[in-house]
Amino acid sequence: MGERGGYRGYRIPDDRFRAHFGRGHWFRVRSAPILVVGGYPRFQYGGFWFSVVDPWPEYWERTWYDTDDVYVDYVNDGYYMYNRRHPASALR
Repeated sequence: MGERGGYRGYRIPDDRFRAHFGRGHWFRVRSAPILVVGGYPRFQYGGFWFSVVDPWPEYWERTWYDTDDVYVDYVNDGYYMYNRRHPASALR
């Protein structure tokens, strides 16, 4: 996975990140409020808002947000969402 643009948002404090994010903290997006802002879907998890900038891969199920477990991790100076069913792909 290569860097796809510089991260210019808020950085989650390390203690809060470890408590709510990373590989061991799976969740389903459907359980979070979802908004579309500037054409990008946003969701809230762990007290923080995340925008999905990348399109999700076509091979993800159409209802991935409702059926797949995901987690948010911090990699290469940016936050990425990983899908447990498709661990090789990540969304920024």
